[in-house]
Amino acid sequence: MQVSKLSLAIAALMSSAAALAADSADGQAPALEEIVVLGKAAVFANNAVSDSMIAQQAPITSVTAVIDNLPGVSVQEGDTFGFDDWSTTISIRGFQTSLADQQIGMTIDGMPNGNSNYGGGAKANRYIDSANLGGVNVSQGTADIASRSNEALGGTLDFQTADPYQDSRVTLQGTAGEFDAQRQYVRYDTGTLFEGTTRAWVSASHQSATDWVNSSAENERDHLAAKFVSEFDRFQLSGYLSYDDTHEDNYQRLFSPEEFAENDAWDRLTADWTGVPYVDQLYRKGWSTLRENTLGYLKGAFQVTDGLRLQAGIYFHQNEGRGDWVPPYVINLVDDQGGPESELASGPQVEGGGPIGLIYFVDGTGQALSATAGCVSSITFPYGGAGPAYDPACYPDGAIAVQSYRHTHYQKQRRGLTADFDWNASLGGYDNTLRGGIWYEDTERDEWRDWHKITDTRVGYEFNNQPYWRQYDRTYPQDTFKWYLEDTVSFGALDLTFGAKQFLVNVDRKDNFGETPNAGVNSDSDVLFSGGVLYRTPVEGLEVFAGYAENFKALGDEILERPSSDLGGLSPETAENAEAGFRYTGDWVTLSAVYYDIQFENRIIFLDNSVASGPNYLIGTNGTYFNAGGIDSSGFELSGLIQPTDSLSVYLAYSRNRSEYVGTGDAAVDTAVGIIPGNDVVNMPSSQYVATLDYVRGPFSLGFSTKYTDQREVNFANTWTADDYLLTDLYMTVTGEGLGGMLENASLDLVVNNLADKTYLGGISGNGAWIGAPRTVTLTGTIQF
Repeated sequence: MQVSKLSLAIAALMSSAAALAADSADGQAPALEEIVVLGKAAVFANNAVSDSMIAQQAPITSVTAVIDNLPGVSVQEGDTFGFDDWSTTISIRGFQTSLADQQIGMTIDGMPNGNSNYGGGAKANRYIDSANLGGVNVSQGTADIASRSNEALGGTLDFQTADPYQDSRVTLQGTAGEFDAQRQYVRYDTGTLFEGTTRAWVSASHQSATDWVNSSAENERDHLAAKFVSEFDRFQLSGYLSYDDTHEDNYQRLFSPEEFAENDAWDRLTADWTGVPYVDQLYRKGWSTLRENTLGYLKGAFQVTDGLRLQAGIYFHQNEGRGDWVPPYVINLVDDQGGPESELASGPQVEGGGPIGLIYFVDGTGQALSATAGCVSSITFPYGGAGPAYDPACYPDGAIAVQSYRHTHYQKQRRGLTADFDWNASLGGYDNTLRGGIWYEDTERDEWRDWHKITDTRVGYEFNNQPYWRQYDRTYPQDTFKWYLEDTVSFGALDLTFGAKQFLVNVDRKDNFGETPNAGVNSDSDVLFSGGVLYRTPVEGLEVFAGYAENFKALGDEILERPSSDLGGLSPETAENAEAGFRYTGDWVTLSAVYYDIQFENRIIFLDNSVASGPNYLIGTNGTYFNAGGIDSSGFELSGLIQPTDSLSVYLAYSRNRSEYVGTGDAAVDTAVGIIPGNDVVNMPSSQYVATLDYVRGPFSLGFSTKYTDQREVNFANTWTADDYLLTDLYMTVTGEGLGGMLENASLDLVVNNLADKTYLGGISGNGAWIGAPRTVTLTGTIQF
């Protein structure tokens, strides 16, 4: 959609809003919907997203974006709609989930997401359509003891699906926006069934967009979902099923401040196919993420007695897909004795083994050619230029360039169960709550890589269906068991909590080609303790809390991906979280403040034995993993909501954080892995603040939200610092209230992200940074009947 068309739509929306607001001026202004930003009463800090935070994002946008305004949370996505999971980063209190790290737990309605890594993992946006989002509960540092995640070093994000409506209705929704954004959504709610005991909904959506850099991406997503809730006298049953099919073309990182200064609107991926493989290795349509995810669960709760409640659940998850690259050569696997290269023929694929060389150009018979001796390449892009082997000018006339389309395939199957109990009783005259439970999951992940010949580099990037090489094929079985117990005793206004939990995790690697030894690692945790105090002060609505928890991340199967890696003495990553603060809830104001101190230990770093300019498409099989020291973090978070009238609310949040690397104590090891003790942790802003204003009058609502993000380090050495930036979002809604008929339940929503069109560096990972998205305008129409 062109900006001019959106401008007309915006003008029409504002004009209608003004008229409708004027019509209702003499009537009573409706109240804002209930806004909740404080979390539940607990011995640790936690927050929940508000309706306003959800309204700041268009329905086509990833659900992960809605948590960005919570205190201490920073979310960056390379794509303006979150279409590129490759470039998504989330950071909280010195921990992050990114392309390189997975340190923050994530759950869906309390069920585990199955890790958040790129290869076989899935974040919440793969499971939930934004229109079906019921809320997000965020534990910034100390996750709830029952949380089902073995990545939760730095808290947990629990994304919740919306419950079905009480009444029967059909919802139709359409979104249009810049960068060819389109979205269609339909949902049917059954209303109450079976004598009022059961409600359900089913939904479907399709969305598409291109990239914001050079409009060359072909991003598409199809999502199907259904949910039911049944409630009886003492028993509740609920179920959810979702299917998501996504094709995303990626964005690339910049790896130096000079690149950003030279052109701050180009990520160096190209839109046009040139026929020169060295240049075309950065063709955007060849950098792709394809994923299909199916998740389903059943959960039941039974109130056995007034004091005893039992809960249980089962779930399954299937993930499959691939990641694509277009390396600028064909791998030479067979010595063809000077004849035509067999890798270019349509013969059977080679399974396993290794390269004996690389093929860049061939003659008309398919024989490999060598570059002319003494030739100097004139190619200057990308990665600082190419050698003569890549330059067509260094070969005789008639030489034909060859290139590969590399697929890394991922498959994962998970099956699991959960069981919990809550027992409330009076012991010795004091209220006592004992909680406990278990979590078991059986996982099998498959990964293999195959290389396809691009059919004709002179024409385009289409590739032969039959691969010429299956580089490897491995299976990673994993089983996880967790138990926990927690007891809370109430002494009037004072609650004391003490808990313990333990993870038992085993992961193996099976080489399906039998070329490397099978291997496995156990990463059973110690018993991890937690506890705290909650005091309800004499001041009505004011409570003070303090808590401590030991968190843990199990060794994942990614450390087994390089068969010759040294795993000796490797320990799981751990973190100790301590925090203290207060929460206050009054008639028109809510406030919270928390101070935290975190010690992250046994941080795992991989030292690669190979060095390459640009991506290492072959990826070596050796290297060394280190427990390279850790991270010390401390800081405080403040947030408040002021609602002086029913029509106006102001939300404010401020966070201050200091996260720095702690060395191993061995200067040689620190130097080898690039750690300088005392340096700031990458992608961690020292301060952030948010100011949000919401106003409603009649059928018209308007909101502005501004967030400041401080400077962040891009690399371990702290030699490249990303500038601070300030982003403002505008969001506006006009409903059909008072118009009667079908328009009574209709609405138009306008969202403008990055209103001032600021240029900035967004996500940071792997010593590089993605460029942040520009101003983006979307318009959504919704009708219910």
